[in-house]
Amino acid sequence: MQNLKQEGQESKKLSKCPDSLILQTPVDLNKVTSILYPGQVRGGDFKPHGGFRFDNSKVDEIEVRAPVDAQLEDASRYIEQGEVQYMFDFQTSCGIRYRFDYLLVLAPKFTGAAGNLPNPKEHDSRTTRVNPPISIKKGEVIATAVGLKNSNNVFVDFGVYDMRGKFFQSPRQNAICWFDLLPPQDSAKVKSLPPADSVSGSQSTLCKL
Repeated sequence: MQNLKQEGQESKKLSKCPDSLILQTPVDLNKVTSILYPGQVRGGDFKPHGGFRFDNSKVDEIEVRAPVDAQLEDASRYIEQGEVQYMFDFQTSCGIRYRFDYLLVLAPKFTGAAGNLPNPKEHDSRTTRVNPPISIKKGEVIATAVGLKNSNNVFVDFGVYDMRGKFFQSPRQNAICWFDLLPPQDSAKVKSLPPADSVSGSQSTLCKL
């Protein structure tokens, strides 16, 4: 799901990222059945983000956790196949931004902010500024269910974007491959899992395996 509109904003004064930035894997890899690769065409459109599929799980058996300390700065609430979905954009203090999409049930910490978002519309995922931003620590729960319940299509989109020294107009131009940002054992497991897209497979403009 892509934004229909993003307001550009100048990057804030940023702290320096660690030389070897490692993200906590945001989902339980033991439940992941296949991987959506960042930087590939899916469904006829270029997708800068990747994601995880959970074909042996139900929507409420998946938790999403913060991969690194950050603030929730932008969010959207929209309707997909008759179900309300949430997309969250988090910004770290050093200019790394990450996005989760197809969040179905949010952790209590975020329900208040979600309730203040514009009323959901079909296929309209335009984001709204979260004011004030909501801080989150690495490992903290963001969502307790993901994907589309009615069709038992269990997945979550995950994108990582390097915003350092750039303007945030759309994350598309700044997307990076997050595979090697995971802990080494998890990175190897992600690369060993089958690609989820039956057409593009592991083809990616961002991930070089």
